[in-house]
Amino acid sequence: MHTIRNTLVVVDPQQPEELLLNKARMIATATRSHLHLLACDKRLDLSDHLNHMQGALAKEGFSVSVQQECNHSPYKAIINAQQSEGCGLVMKQHRPDNALTKSLLTPEDWKLLRYCPSPVLIVKTSRPWTGNSILTAVDVGNDDIEHRVLHTGIVSHGYDIAEMADGTLHMMSAHPYPMLSAHDPIFQLKESIQDFYHEQCKALQHEFNINDEHLHIEEGAADVLIPQIAHRLNAALTVIGNVARTGLAGALIGNTAEMILDTLESDVLVLKPDDIIAHLEELAAPSLDPPEAEALASWPYNHHNNRL
Repeated sequence: MHTIRNTLVVVDPQQPEELLLNKARMIATATRSHLHLLACDKRLDLSDHLNHMQGALAKEGFSVSVQQECNHSPYKAIINAQQSEGCGLVMKQHRPDNALTKSLLTPEDWKLLRYCPSPVLIVKTSRPWTGNSILTAVDVGNDDIEHRVLHTGIVSHGYDIAEMADGTLHMMSAHPYPMLSAHDPIFQLKESIQDFYHEQCKALQHEFNINDEHLHIEEGAADVLIPQIAHRLNAALTVIGNVARTGLAGALIGNTAEMILDTLESDVLVLKPDDIIAHLEELAAPSLDPPEAEALASWPYNHHNNRL
């Protein structure tokens, strides 16, 4: 988080802007990053509004630039701006979709989480991060190198934010229900599963000074447990990973990060593994023509487990 030098702030004229700008001010103050305000609107000329926002933030001492994009769908415009401006973080206020819309069309926020190479902060609440709980969600049941690196990144970002905001860092992992038919006897009993998950968490606990009181290992589906635990802790921010499931599998199943957007009562910071970031940067390259982009889109993200 401290390495961010340029932050993309997606301004939606149909939503109250102070909710988003207050979080942008906080992050820019802590990281000393430049703020690039982007409005995606094909119907209205928002130059006066953007210039007014730029002037107000500049008077407060922030470095600010503005842009309006009218030629692309919102998620593509955001990714284009993120790439061209070299932004290390994208901030956007969440706009919930109704169930019918989501059953017919992939929500724009889902597309952004799938395809944006940089971390994405979805702002949902006016609750300040300062002095509040920061929840990090990891899936320690997946212990391959890619997931271990992702888990470290998730908890590391949570740790930095908790330090920055004088908050309390929590870590959680959802474990599966026991199955007597499981090949590994560890997964036949709830007690042995919990012991295994606790053991898998020890390295992260030690590295980021998380005691057992702030570790939450519970039985169930991640997309159900994450909002429940965040609500219980009254978390101001939840940090989660996304393996960028795309293609038909993504359309039918979705990702945990996407599925919990509407149910979480906190802000959400979404990170990706490094190898997926590299492929998404290729996909976002402006030099790609549609056939090349389509070929990259078929890269097998959907072979990853999407629990966290």
